[in-house]
Amino acid sequence: MLDIRFIRENPEAVKENIKKKFQDAKLPLVDKVLELDAANRAAMTEANELRASRNTLSKQIGMLMGQAKKDPSKLEEAEAVKAQVKANADRLAELEEQEVKLAEEIRHIMLQIPNIIDPSVPIGPDDSCNVEVERFGEPVTPDFEIPYHTQIMETFNGVDMDAAGRVSGNGFYYLMGDIARLHSAVLAYARDFMINKGFTYCIPPFMIHGNVVEGVMSQTEMDAMMYKIEGEDLYLIGTSEHSMIGKFIDQIIPEDNLPQTLTSYSPCFRKEKGSHGIEERGVYRIHQFEKQEMVVVCKPEDSMAWYEKMWRFSVELFRSLDIPVRQLECCSGDLADLKVKSCDIEAWSPRQQKYFEVCSCSNLGDAQARRLKMRVKGEKGMYLPHTLNNTVVAPPRMLIAFLENNLQADGSVKIPVALRPYMGGQEVLVPKK
Repeated sequence: MLDIRFIRENPEAVKENIKKKFQDAKLPLVDKVLELDAANRAAMTEANELRASRNTLSKQIGMLMGQAKKDPSKLEEAEAVKAQVKANADRLAELEEQEVKLAEEIRHIMLQIPNIIDPSVPIGPDDSCNVEVERFGEPVTPDFEIPYHTQIMETFNGVDMDAAGRVSGNGFYYLMGDIARLHSAVLAYARDFMINKGFTYCIPPFMIHGNVVEGVMSQTEMDAMMYKIEGEDLYLIGTSEHSMIGKFIDQIIPEDNLPQTLTSYSPCFRKEKGSHGIEERGVYRIHQFEKQEMVVVCKPEDSMAWYEKMWRFSVELFRSLDIPVRQLECCSGDLADLKVKSCDIEAWSPRQQKYFEVCSCSNLGDAQARRLKMRVKGEKGMYLPHTLNNTVVAPPRMLIAFLENNLQADGSVKIPVALRPYMGGQEVLVPKK
């Protein structure tokens, strides 16, 4: 969410940013919010003038009532001033009600106006215009056929989609045996990887209030992702970023406590609306999964440096597991409304002969801080921090990349050295069938 003062002073820049995001339907919102803002400021000015005159008129009444003991004509004058005070009070109540209504309308519109994107963001309408920046590791195409990921898992008796369908419906799974252990091992490794980078490990709440949801994401994202608990003001988190950033709602953070560097584990719950192709079946696009996340709250001048560090952490982790990856810069039309800049880390799929998304790193500027009323107290006064987030790993999707890139011709799966301590020292997983 932008600062209303910024919109007042830079309406054309805000409109140009909306155009760059290919959201032209939102252009009228800029003029509308400025109109409402002008009306609100006028109401506030008049209300303040009425409040200021209230004391003056009250003193005048007291003086006239005192004079009325000697001069009865002053009584009539005092009654006239009383009538004016009553009229002013009625008008003030009307203005205060108007202020509340206008403030709600302004906030509703402000939540829809996208954040100003960084000048470095490539311009394009959708993810087809995302730009590959760099590759890490050599994509390998083995000389044997790689089965679909659930078929690989089934050779280890490691997945049961049918039972999950009977119990929960589509978009759920049972992981079993070595595959379930591999899933937990990857999460544990990712946890320790981030702790070794200086991040504080955290397990957050898995449900959050509606005002936190509104503070961390756009209405469009909320409608597409979030499950609401019926009859309660609680939502299941789609990622632990939601509750981790929400941790600072209405808080004043001492500047000496920045940066806040946190890595959090959580289950994630997502509606995942819409139909998806065959490559997104199995355990690729699901309603429930687990994830290790990284979150940073920092000074504004440090946020781009943290953005660079965070996506590189993901690259380092995936390369330590022998998975080739690339960084893909997200274009303007592919950025959610709160994001200033974002990139995806995509893993190589030997089976598909292409890369697919496994991490998403985002700098949200001060948008979440403004929505959540997070502030930093520094030597020069109060200011809004910047917030960033990035996926460390999100199995089971990450397992697809792991299994495909570490699969051997005999059907076994090689365990990279970094992961072996988390797999009881195993160097290879041998199929059961």
